[in-house]
Amino acid sequence: MSSVSTSFGDAAIMLRRNFKHTARNPVTVFQAVLFPIVMMLMFVYVFGGAFKVEGKYVDYAVPGLMVMAITYGLGPTAAAVNGDMTKGIINRFKAMDVSHGAVLAGHVVSTTVRSLIADAAIIGVGFAMGFRPHASFLQWLAAIGIMLLLAFATSWLTVAMGLGAKTAESAGLATVPLIMLPFLSSAFVPADTMGTGVRQFAEYQPFTPIIETLRGLLAGNPSSGDAIAALAWCGGLALLGYVWAVSAFRKRA
Repeated sequence: MSSVSTSFGDAAIMLRRNFKHTARNPVTVFQAVLFPIVMMLMFVYVFGGAFKVEGKYVDYAVPGLMVMAITYGLGPTAAAVNGDMTKGIINRFKAMDVSHGAVLAGHVVSTTVRSLIADAAIIGVGFAMGFRPHASFLQWLAAIGIMLLLAFATSWLTVAMGLGAKTAESAGLATVPLIMLPFLSSAFVPADTMGTGVRQFAEYQPFTPIIETLRGLLAGNPSSGDAIAALAWCGGLALLGYVWAVSAFRKRA
């Protein structure tokens, strides 16, 4: 059997293992899927009337909540990766001749899939709340591609944070900046309505062009400038996370 097929087989085993752990931990499911829905209900029904946006507020908020759904599921992944390193699981895998890359890939793929499930839930609830996108089939595919790239990139960053942390608790805390960044973006209000300093930060941080790209695609009016910036940020974050994760894994494994 070739080394490539062996690596894929090992990755599939690690993926199945991570899904089983997720299914047995309802807190992880709540944080990754249900909590963003709670945030959506709160922002649309409680705060939505206070924000001045073009069109219905639910149409404006859904793209930002899709990004938030991705970031809210990152903490458990960082803690799980750190637990694998500190509890001796990796050493057991080494004794079983399991591919080192499969361990990381399993966490990345399971986190990416969980993020896409959370986004599907956000979109479904959004439709029930009156969300009405005007995207064509190709624009929907592009939006799904952006979500996939973002989930993949942040998953690698999260794995790297888990590998770099000393404890599972600190690993979970390390993902807090990724969770908070959507709040300081154009997720809930336009960046140009913010005060000086906050507005500039919101405009130039990674999540704003990603959210604006999703918003434009789902509205049927995408911006090429935002799309280029979103792809650049996703690619850069994925590369940073991958290099950081591989380096940290080699030091600790």
